[in-house]
Amino acid sequence: MTTDAPSSTSDSPWPVRVVSQKIGAWIGKLGWIWVDGQVAQITRRPGTNTVFLTLRDPSADLSLTVTTNRDVVDLGAPGLSDGARIVVHARPEFYAARGSLSLRADEIRQVGLGELLARLEQLKKLLAAEGLFDRARKRRLPFLPSKVGLITGRASAAERDVLTNARRRWPTVDFRVINVAVQGTSAVPQIIDALAVLDRDETVEVIVLARGGGSTEDLLPFSDEALCRAVFACRTPVVSAVGHETDVPLVDFVADVRASTPTDAAKRVVPDLADEFRLIGQAKQRLDRAMSGLLDREQHRLDAIRSRPVFARPLTMVEHRASDVTQLRDRATRNLNHRLDRASTELEHTLARLRTLSPLATLERGYAIVQRPDGAVVRAAADVTPGDEVRVRVASSSFTATVSGTVSGNSEG
Repeated sequence: MTTDAPSSTSDSPWPVRVVSQKIGAWIGKLGWIWVDGQVAQITRRPGTNTVFLTLRDPSADLSLTVTTNRDVVDLGAPGLSDGARIVVHARPEFYAARGSLSLRADEIRQVGLGELLARLEQLKKLLAAEGLFDRARKRRLPFLPSKVGLITGRASAAERDVLTNARRRWPTVDFRVINVAVQGTSAVPQIIDALAVLDRDETVEVIVLARGGGSTEDLLPFSDEALCRAVFACRTPVVSAVGHETDVPLVDFVADVRASTPTDAAKRVVPDLADEFRLIGQAKQRLDRAMSGLLDREQHRLDAIRSRPVFARPLTMVEHRASDVTQLRDRATRNLNHRLDRASTELEHTLARLRTLSPLATLERGYAIVQRPDGAVVRAAADVTPGDEVRVRVASSSFTATVSGTVSGNSEG
């Protein structure tokens, strides 16, 4: 890389004048530019036509000095005062004697209300297109926050309204209040810093951004792009309570909840203790009625159950069953006796038949059974020979006999 001038080294350093000249040369290359800002201070020195302005960035803690001619100010922005929004046509200059940077302006235009509103409308469309107004990302406020962060002006009516109304609704509510400038050149940086402090505080569950009413110009800080983006980036839900009900700065669209007034913000961040007691009383009454109704229905059901015969006279069922058991037992007894009687009769008949067919019955009529010693029954005279011993069985006993002789045929012997 080549340069037109020799490089500075430790052996050959540049003098301060050379550095100042080079800085001035580089700054001079920027040329004439249009700069937008807010007048933080205006100084008109007596006996000279030179006017000094301190031009501040509304969204940052940055400022530049603007030097111009009194005629330029009177022509482009007559009646210019601190806090006014202007556009200057200027050229940056480096003043080597003091090592300072300033802008030399040859034209100043004061931004009118119409132009400001047009710029705000363009910014509103831009932020809406980026999703900063999206309802889907808005968070619900906690029912009863442990601590509420409040950003507002020092000893302002807005601070008094929020604190008084919130403590009237819930006496033990805890606040962390940060007082900031709510209008002017330092408002936006201070509010952004306060938001960052409260957002880092883990005990703060909701942040209220409050300011009383004012003109459109007074409320401009709450439509600043940097502030809107800071509110959007907060992890803690933010409530915007800026101006009156008809005032709608851009921060209202970005905040999670928009309150019409600081008093309305107090009503939104904490519940009303009296209302909660009333709701608890109503809930208790509904619960009592529900429990009474339930108990009455169950008592009626129990009464209906107890009125049934089986519960009114529990022994009735047992008595019926006992009667059934007795009848069944009697019937079983009769059936068994009948069967026993019939079996006894049949047994007697069988016994009679057996007796009739039994050899004993024949023996009782005078007959006898003759058996040889081997037990064989003598059926014919030829079955024995004289001298044989036989056993003679009669009805009640038996005896032995010796065969003396035999008689053949049917002759009696």
